[in-house]
Amino acid sequence: MLVSAKEMLIKAHKGGYGVAQININNLEWTKTVLQTVNDLKSPVILGVSEGAAKYMGGYKTVVALVKALDEFYNVTVPVAIHLDHGTYKGSFEALEAGFTSIMFDGSHYDFEENLAKTKEVVAACHLKGVSVEAEVGSIGGEEDGVIGMGEFADPEECRIISETGIDFLAAGIGNIHGSYPAKWPGLNFEVLKNVQDVTDGKPLVLHGGTGIPAEQVKKAISLGVSKINVNTDLQLVFAAATRKYIEEGKDLVGKGFDPRKLLAPGCDAIKKVVTDKVEMFGSKNKA
Repeated sequence: MLVSAKEMLIKAHKGGYGVAQININNLEWTKTVLQTVNDLKSPVILGVSEGAAKYMGGYKTVVALVKALDEFYNVTVPVAIHLDHGTYKGSFEALEAGFTSIMFDGSHYDFEENLAKTKEVVAACHLKGVSVEAEVGSIGGEEDGVIGMGEFADPEECRIISETGIDFLAAGIGNIHGSYPAKWPGLNFEVLKNVQDVTDGKPLVLHGGTGIPAEQVKKAISLGVSKINVNTDLQLVFAAATRKYIEEGKDLVGKGFDPRKLLAPGCDAIKKVVTDKVEMFGSKNKA
């Protein structure tokens, strides 16, 4: 059931739980995530970076793939196809292709330009019933070649950009993309609380969900975070399971080289992590 992310996140915000954004990279990722959340009766947001969309054959291919799999597996839970860290140009291209949710990441512009471009994206998306995420304060780490050193969001900037009509907001609170360093100081909950206070209870987004301790994630949810992005975790376990399969020589037994068999352990590993995250975020049986 393909929908915008707006209603599922409003419901999550009111219900005190979080919805996972699981980034997809190929057929295996997409079918595994859809089957898993359907079994768990959890809503889901399928995140697609511009790099992943290009790898998968373009935005239209992504939409066609998700729609076909959603129908084939008789998925009954709410599913959003969400552009992750979209450029200004990419936001309009994904919208035209049929994405149901768009993140325009203007955090690398000066604030006034970020604000102006966000307004344009909101106007275009809302005409089609598509939800919009914006970002204030760059998230640390690297995402598809976009490098952010990480900074705390300015609550006043969050208030102003929230008034553009965006549906949810990503605000930097010390989180980073990718694996976290050993001396990472943790999330800044004071900044998070201040951002929630000035954005009239708008659902907030936690990028870089991989490696944040469960207790910090749950506290962030209690303070207004309704969407948590997960990507690196899945890539790591998929790679490890595939490596183990090959190192054990299973690809050399019978038709173990068949990609359907070769990639199956990786898919099983993804299923386990998605299940763990859905249970941690509290969205199981919330569809």
